[in-house]
Amino acid sequence: MFRRLVAVCCLLALCAGVASPMASPVTATAPATPATPATPATPATATSVIEATVGTNETHADASGRIVELYPNPVRDEDTGEYVVVDVAREGNWTLSDGESTVSVPSSGRIALAADPAVVRNLTSVPVVEAGLSLSNAGERLVLSHEGRVVDELAYGRAPSGERWLRDADPHWRPRGFEPRPAVETGPANATAFVLPDSPEVPLETLRGADERLYLAGYTFTSERAASALRRAHARGVDVRVLVEGGPVGGVSKRQTRLLDNLTATGVEVRVVHGERARFSYHHPKYAVSDDAALVLTENWKPGGTGGHDSRGWGVRVDDAETANELAAVFEADFGWRDAVRWSNYRRNASFVEPEPATDSYGGEFDSRRVDAERVRLLTAPGNAESAVVAGLAGAENSIDVLQPTVGGVRQPFVRETMRAAERGVRVRILLSGAWYVEEENSALAARLNDWADRNDAPLSVRVADPQGRYGKVHAKGVVVDGETALVGSLNWNNHSARENREVVVALDGEEPAAYYGEVFTADWRASGDQSPSFPVGIGVAVVAAAALAVVVGTREIRFE
Repeated sequence: MFRRLVAVCCLLALCAGVASPMASPVTATAPATPATPATPATPATATSVIEATVGTNETHADASGRIVELYPNPVRDEDTGEYVVVDVAREGNWTLSDGESTVSVPSSGRIALAADPAVVRNLTSVPVVEAGLSLSNAGERLVLSHEGRVVDELAYGRAPSGERWLRDADPHWRPRGFEPRPAVETGPANATAFVLPDSPEVPLETLRGADERLYLAGYTFTSERAASALRRAHARGVDVRVLVEGGPVGGVSKRQTRLLDNLTATGVEVRVVHGERARFSYHHPKYAVSDDAALVLTENWKPGGTGGHDSRGWGVRVDDAETANELAAVFEADFGWRDAVRWSNYRRNASFVEPEPATDSYGGEFDSRRVDAERVRLLTAPGNAESAVVAGLAGAENSIDVLQPTVGGVRQPFVRETMRAAERGVRVRILLSGAWYVEEENSALAARLNDWADRNDAPLSVRVADPQGRYGKVHAKGVVVDGETALVGSLNWNNHSARENREVVVALDGEEPAAYYGEVFTADWRASGDQSPSFPVGIGVAVVAAAALAVVVGTREIRFE
């Protein structure tokens, strides 16, 4: 341990003066005082979102003209299908310019300007007119003018592939085919709360009980028992469909390939979210719809997840037709879009890996429990989950308990909101995974947050989980607020998960579900013991800062499980 401290302190000395890698978001401004656009020479990653600088020139606002939509980087050869939508409500000489060419704009309300109108008519519902305007993928400035006077202008950086810029959306860039869903309240419901590895029978019972429909969504799928339940359901006439991620971190396993091949051979329709048209960075939810039951999990469909051979996970089955129908609508929207390709087509050019499945066994400390939820809300990401979670944390009055594999750091909105809660006297406990691949990172963050709490006399504590033989590692993504609300689902506490991935979470309001998950959390918390640092606080801060910097600089890997 001493050697590690010395090494980390040396790293701190070497890295002194390095600026924080976290950049501030671009802020929208009016073109009367133009902001500097994102520099085209700095390319975005495939999953990053570059916000456009946009506004209406207040001097000429009475001209009633706006640039409302932009599609500069279609997923087509030679960018066929790019367009700009403008909205003009006053007659006169309207023009749109990109600095290289200028085109006339008809005075006819909202219209799309496109070089390939025949293609664009299949992409938008507004009237399309031909215009010789070529949009830059790397970014440029567009200027809308009326009678030679600038009315509106928009500057954008590198445009994400296959995404539209929408003026009235937040965030502005949105993948084609993706429309954010609102958080949906489905009222009171009976539910079965359970945790893993203690109750692996609940997911299987849910699959086996289907008579009419059985939709399964996941990140990966390597569970033999779940596959058997799906095949048997199909054999008895149930409508069975499966949707998984096509590019999970680490690759698609040969075990998954074999199981999905077998399901396809028996007639089960299997699709994979994959390719250039993918609307999400990762299809990461874990859920199933079985007739009028909605099953939502934090765990993957694998032996170490739903199989009960490794991870601490949370799950819930909500026995309510409205909740099931809302979750089915999410599934059908994702299953039916162009980025959901048939398994048989996907596997033709795919390569596969061969990881070892988990086989450990654990005792059943916590039985599943029937609970009454006073209110159920279905949350999804991207779209509504981030704001709903932030609002829930912001409204906490007494306590917040958080169980996560890892979290995104002190600037991440969820973490920041727990710190704000602690500042106003709310007791906050955060339990993170001690798995080998995140232990050092989580220990550093725990020390940093605990030091912050000590310096600010805030009731916030962070521990790294010690399973003590009760489970393998923490993989749950759960929250309990005020002993009254429990959040269960696939949402990791990082911005990528909240803004780029498809995630599904259920919020269960009521003392009974909150009490169940609260009991499990408290047991896991106590098993992990007091982890106060044994070295002076000053040294601790230096160690934490260096370790956090080492994590950021040394690894940019995004982990999803």
